[in-house]
Amino acid sequence: MTREPAITGLPLPFDLTGRRIFVAGHRGMVGAALVRRLKPERCEVLTADRRVLDLTRQADTADWLRDNRPDVVIVAAARVGGIAYNNAFPVDFLADNLAIELNLIVGSFAIGVRKLLFLGSSCIYPRLAPQPMNEDMLLTGPLEPTNEWYAVAKIAGIKLVEAYRRQHGADFISLMPTNLYGPGDNYHPEHSHVPAALIRRFHAAKLGKAPSVTVWGTGRPRREFLAVDDLADACVFALKSYSDGRFLNVGTGRDVTIADFARLVADVVGYRGEVVFDTSRPDGTPQKLLDVSRLTKLGWTARTELREGIAAAYQDFLKGGVR
Repeated sequence: MTREPAITGLPLPFDLTGRRIFVAGHRGMVGAALVRRLKPERCEVLTADRRVLDLTRQADTADWLRDNRPDVVIVAAARVGGIAYNNAFPVDFLADNLAIELNLIVGSFAIGVRKLLFLGSSCIYPRLAPQPMNEDMLLTGPLEPTNEWYAVAKIAGIKLVEAYRRQHGADFISLMPTNLYGPGDNYHPEHSHVPAALIRRFHAAKLGKAPSVTVWGTGRPRREFLAVDDLADACVFALKSYSDGRFLNVGTGRDVTIADFARLVADVVGYRGEVVFDTSRPDGTPQKLLDVSRLTKLGWTARTELREGIAAAYQDFLKGGVR
């Protein structure tokens, strides 16, 4: 395949009007939020169902990009899941995520995509990184073992984006979101992340009038939670206003203990029983709080308060958002 050089050196702000924007992973929670957020931008949103395009297949991805010619690519596609799922399927988490990001990033450069946005995860940071974690802490210590396969893949994506900018001047950028929740989340009983898992568990306990609900771990670890629609807004902001080799953290800059978060979810759901903590289960990283000062200085901050966001997520769950 003949490579067309990426167009670089475009002035900021980068105008999205009239652009063909490919949201890879549009059926996931993040991708769906991006599609919602892009509607008022007067751009053309391109999507491809996984039944039509398997992003782990290099030739198929390259052909789709060549045939559809997006101006902008957002890499929101990934294999994701909770601690237990990461531990059980390390090959899937490492190999599939490496393949998806490699195929999209390499293929985008090959057709001259004007801008690419890669989405990582806060699990890229060392397990015992000083808090809050700023962007310079990447690769300064060992990763959290319970999700290192996913983290390694995301670090590789960040570095590939950085390498294309350094070697070829491509206008490729990366954002690093904290823990997400919101409409369209995965409520699978085994494969979901903390917010969705707790919403499902407390809802089931309320309906079943269970006297208690058990939560993994001690409840002491601290986590930061970001509404997915806030992340989508940050992505649009970055596409328009940011062009630099350094990735940017995206979060609220505030965290909460798992115990307090579990009680908040229980209260929103309306569960009045006891919350019990299973200390035999792993806690994961003791604290994950992002330093979001770089993005804040650029002019973007999260807007959704945690209780408000969890309430919206619960309403989505009740409307049939379970999958």
